[in-house]
Amino acid sequence: MRHEALEPWLALVNAPGIGPRTAAQLLERYGDAEAVLAQPARQLTAAGLRPETVAALANPAREPIERVLRWAEQPGAWVLTRNDPRYPPRLAQLDDAPPLLYVRGDPTLLAEPQVAVVGSRNPTPGGAELTHAFARELAGYGLVVTSGLASGVDGAAHLGALERGRTIAVLGTGPDRVYPAAHRELAHRIAANGALVSEFPPGVEPLARNFPRRNRLISGLSLGVLVTEAALKSGSLITARLALEQGREVFAVPGSVRNPLARGCHALIRDGARLVEEAQEVLVELAPQLRALIGPAPVATQPGPATPSGLDDTATRVLEAMGGDPVAPDELSARTGLPAQQILSTLLVLELDAHVSSLPGGRYCRRGGAERGDAPPSV
Repeated sequence: MRHEALEPWLALVNAPGIGPRTAAQLLERYGDAEAVLAQPARQLTAAGLRPETVAALANPAREPIERVLRWAEQPGAWVLTRNDPRYPPRLAQLDDAPPLLYVRGDPTLLAEPQVAVVGSRNPTPGGAELTHAFARELAGYGLVVTSGLASGVDGAAHLGALERGRTIAVLGTGPDRVYPAAHRELAHRIAANGALVSEFPPGVEPLARNFPRRNRLISGLSLGVLVTEAALKSGSLITARLALEQGREVFAVPGSVRNPLARGCHALIRDGARLVEEAQEVLVELAPQLRALIGPAPVATQPGPATPSGLDDTATRVLEAMGGDPVAPDELSARTGLPAQQILSTLLVLELDAHVSSLPGGRYCRRGGAERGDAPPSV
């Protein structure tokens, strides 16, 4: 977005007394930030704004605006407004959706089907390994794995996802800060192979009050939230309960009754979260939403004779390239010349429509070619 078009939005969010809910109400009433700023003072006062807020909108402070504009000039840095077509539609449904999102990496990824994976900052070794495996497999299905870049489960989720696909880290700081500092290298990898996103502008340091606000974005971006290991009182349970309020699915992995970090998951299950033991179970539960988002494999005008009728050219190419033996997505990418992400999304559609089965080790085969017991439950 051009600087002159972005400035009214920055003036709006920097005005004292305007949080996400107030901004959403003003945008619904007037259309966009420029229209809000064009209103006479008496109109804004009648809308419920305090005198100091009205004065700040009439005469915005320049320094915070210039700081964001300078940051946005960097390669790979983006500022998305609520009116931007790249603004994630699931997040836009929230009553307190941020008027601005600051993104490093690929902003289009925010609209992709996502599963949030969250949990303890101090997981057991088994919990960290399980989280890594879940995230790796979910990313292998073509889903984006979203988490909060925190120590422990969050870091394991991001690392697992990066092995097979892409991931989004939602920050509780400005987009130019990394917390914890130990995740600086991980943050660079995510920016290069996914996205870092924040509702806080550049320069905002890690403040305790900002992390609960971050949690609502983790759940709001996602189709569902998976908690792999968490204590009874933890931010992960806050994220899960926010997900329930937002109408998202909540999944929890059970554990030993002797493990205090399993108690949070058990509490969620008692409250109605879906008990899952394998990543495929998450896919099965999300299948109706995924079909609605992705749609069935589109109908081709002239389907090839060697593949099921009704598939588009891309799906046909992928099926033909699979042959009769299990194959990994990167092998399919090499055989077809299609990008890895397109291969993964095509495989997801084909699996949802029962044309292929996923196998242990991240490989796929045409339905009927798997060994007995290898194929996932029908979705």
